[in-house]
Amino acid sequence: MEASWNDCVIASSDDIVKLEGNAYFPPQALRPECFRPSTHRSVCGWKGEAHYYDVVVGDKVNANAAWFYPSPKPAAEEIAGRVAFWKGVSVA
Repeated sequence: MEASWNDCVIASSDDIVKLEGNAYFPPQALRPECFRPSTHRSVCGWKGEAHYYDVVVGDKVNANAAWFYPSPKPAAEEIAGRVAFWKGVSVA
């Protein structure tokens, strides 16, 4: 699978975990130059605290468009550290 935004492939992998309609990519699948840490956080009752990345392509920034659970609750262990996308990032 590939994730792309602003006509740029930002992640690519055959090792995908699907959960709740989202494709979670392993961290090594990401193009590091397309991501920068965000201070944004959110909480899911059964997965835990999500951390976010801004997606950056050229001079364009898609704030908080990627998220991951560094230490998910036990029910979501399979997505620990994996990254999923939203906010216009295409995953196919």
